[in-house]
Amino acid sequence: MIGILIPVHNEEQLLDLCLETIKQAAEHPALKGEQVEVLVVLDSCTDRSAEIARAHGVMILEVTARNVGQARAEGAAFLLDRGARWLACTDGDSSVASDWLAEQLALDADAVCGTVTPGDWNNEISAAAQAAYLKHYQQRDGHRHIHGANLGVSSIAYISAGGFPSLTCHEDVHLVRQLELIGARIAWSCRPRVTTSTRLDSKARGGFGDYLSSLNA
Repeated sequence: MIGILIPVHNEEQLLDLCLETIKQAAEHPALKGEQVEVLVVLDSCTDRSAEIARAHGVMILEVTARNVGQARAEGAAFLLDRGARWLACTDGDSSVASDWLAEQLALDADAVCGTVTPGDWNNEISAAAQAAYLKHYQQRDGHRHIHGANLGVSSIAYISAGGFPSLTCHEDVHLVRQLELIGARIAWSCRPRVTTSTRLDSKARGGFGDYLSSLNA
C-alpha cells in the first residue's frame, strides 16, 4: 500500500484542489491498481478543512500540536501501522501532477526529493523578487532543494532514519539529512511535479512563504 500524507492547518481555500489532484495521482495507470490511502492530518484547524477532507472521502487524523513536524510524524505512524510501503508527502496548499506518485515510485530510490513550481504569483511579491526566485531555483534533476510539499520515502528508509522530528519548521530537511547519514539512495529529481501557492502568510514560520517574503525585502 502507498500512503499519501498531507498535514493541514486551516487550508479551506486550497485543500479542495489539492485533494482533487491527489485523487487523480492515486488512480494513475502506472500504479497498476495498487492500493493508495490518503491521510489528511488536521492540526488545530478552526476552518472548513475537516468538512472539505470528509467530502473527498479521505482518511482524517486530528491533532492539536500546531507543529508541522509532529503532524507529519503522527500521520506517518498512522500510515505505517496500516501497512504503507511508501510515504508520499505534500501540503494542503499544493497541487500535484497526475503522474506525481507514479514518477516518485519510478525513480526506484529509498527517497525522492522533488521540486516545486510556484502557482500564480501573489500580487504582493514584486517582479524583482519573482526574478530572484527563478534565477536561483534549480528546476532540474540533481537539484538540492528539499520540500515537504514534494517528498517521498520508503517505509524502511523512513524508520531507519528516525522519522520526522517534532519541529515547527524544517522537519523535512532534518529527515533528508538523516537519510543521507544512513546512506539512503536519494533521487533529487524534477520529474515528480508539484505546484505550490505563493502566499506570504506562512502556516509554518520559516517555511516557503517566509522565504518568498525574504526575497521581497
